[in-house]
Amino acid sequence: MNFDQLGLSPKVLDAVRAAGYTEPTPIQAKAIPAALERRDVLGLAQTGSGKTAAFTLPILTLLQKGRSRARMPRALILEPTRELAVQVHEAFSTLGKNSKTTVALLIGGVSFEQQDRLLDRGADVVIATPGRLLDHVENGKLMLHGVELFVVDEADRMLDMGFIPDIEKIYKLLPITRQTLFFSATMPAEIQRLTSTFLHMPETVEVARPSTTAASIEQHCVFTSGHPKDKRETLRRVLREQGENRGEIKNAIIFANRKVTVRLLERSLQRHGFNAAALHGDMDQHSRLATLERFRSGEVTFLIASDVAARGLDIPAVSHIFNFDVPTHAEDYVHRIGRTGRAGREGFAYTLVTPEETKYLKAIEKLIRREIPWDGEAPGEEDLAEKPRGRKGRGGRGSERRESQAKDNRAEDRKSDAKPKSDTKPKSDSKSGTGSDAKPQGRDKSRSRSRRKDEDYANDNVPFANLPPDQIPAFLQRPVR
Repeated sequence: MNFDQLGLSPKVLDAVRAAGYTEPTPIQAKAIPAALERRDVLGLAQTGSGKTAAFTLPILTLLQKGRSRARMPRALILEPTRELAVQVHEAFSTLGKNSKTTVALLIGGVSFEQQDRLLDRGADVVIATPGRLLDHVENGKLMLHGVELFVVDEADRMLDMGFIPDIEKIYKLLPITRQTLFFSATMPAEIQRLTSTFLHMPETVEVARPSTTAASIEQHCVFTSGHPKDKRETLRRVLREQGENRGEIKNAIIFANRKVTVRLLERSLQRHGFNAAALHGDMDQHSRLATLERFRSGEVTFLIASDVAARGLDIPAVSHIFNFDVPTHAEDYVHRIGRTGRAGREGFAYTLVTPEETKYLKAIEKLIRREIPWDGEAPGEEDLAEKPRGRKGRGGRGSERRESQAKDNRAEDRKSDAKPKSDTKPKSDSKSGTGSDAKPQGRDKSRSRSRRKDEDYANDNVPFANLPPDQIPAFLQRPVR
């Protein structure tokens, strides 16, 4: 099958040929005809399967007739991250160069005034992240009751980033008669609930079982110590083995779970002579786009990223993916390694695994329904039982000190309980029994230990110790907790 058989307009077909595309991917071949028939579409496909063109091409064809009015777009596309939104905008620029469709990009890091001017002129298509879109709506600069086509891209990533309440709020602002195109790489329960709400008798397009990895990706696990210094050394060793010894690494993305780790890895790799740069959520929009462009152009070989870059990066020739941390959510593994092996190309994915991360590895293998082989010797039971060095638990050294102090206190209590009665100890005042030198005579088994401590505390701290009991204020009878 070729693009001529999908029902696209001649202008769009000319742009497709000019972009160098010859045959549609499976998701494009199935989703485009259904979208052109004005049907709702539920698209399930691996990352890197061509989902962007699967909704870009039919939108360009369907919106060729008519024009939008100021602040009233005809198509709305939601993306989870700025990078994805920028890439979709670039796809519209490339594939829509022969059409008069106008596009507005609404993302953070760009001034509201510039975006307001685009909306005032009239934009046929609005590509936005949920937060910035709602900002424009609440400011009265955008009205959604004219939307004919509604696209939710990377829906499961929206779920991971906490955007589902925003999407539901946006959904209520849309007209009932709109057409919805819903794309996701995985289908957790919350996404299934959304599809049942958003879609009406959708055409389900599933080109691969959800949460599968591309067959063109060669996957490996590398066992390492849980100590950060040892783990960084393991990463450098694997990079050298793959790059210097085999000469295979053209470019690579190194994923870490935390932004702090991303920054630390950037400094560490640069210090050891690796051509590396970082990409994470704390960077401003200009710096993020500049770093991505340096990576695309080959100026940077190793891109160290948090999961903000795990979806939709339009870099088709990434040769390697390295997971410095095993992702805590198994679905994120699918999205991370989906950056390599795209469009049938060969790709390699290496995941560093510490003893504490083996449980996450098992969850990943269960999700993708295959075992990931170990690079080198597989860890034994003793290796997997390794205890982390440094802080233990939430309390670290402080918790160890508290536990030691508690043991000492319990030992002292047992000793004091075991002491025999002594007639040589000072006697307390027979009337009040609250003298400062008074101590309990013997062991009263009927009282709990905590109660004895409370009473001893009260006796030692009451400033009216010589008063009769009936003259001591009630609030001083027991300690204030």
